[in-house]
Amino acid sequence: MCVFCKIVEGSIPAYKIYEDSDILAFLDISQVTIGHTLVIPKKHYENIFELDEKTAATLYEKVVGVAKMLKQKLGINDLNILNNNGKLAYQSVGHYHIHLLPRYENDEFKINFPTNKLTDKEFNDLMNKITN
Repeated sequence: MCVFCKIVEGSIPAYKIYEDSDILAFLDISQVTIGHTLVIPKKHYENIFELDEKTAATLYEKVVGVAKMLKQKLGINDLNILNNNGKLAYQSVGHYHIHLLPRYENDEFKINFPTNKLTDKEFNDLMNKITN
């Protein structure tokens, strides 16, 4: 049983900030930024590829609600929503989860996206590969 499933069942404690019959939101133990929250479906899904559409809709509805709660209670105006799927994407717990990272002036958290320069032909080939 994964660590998040153990949190859901109550055998591992967590700082819960929202819970209903399907969804749980709790403070991440690492606190990358103050208020760093994880939102998970209570049912175990390893990643987005296993997630069904109904659960995804319910989960993201609650993500919006928890984000608004963090905005109001922490007085933030900015927030990162992050999700990692699989080893290459740095998923560290094999239970689908969304990170909500409140942002503050001069916080230490940085995200850098390298860019791949593609030609028009490469863009068209890529688009066709995905859509056909």
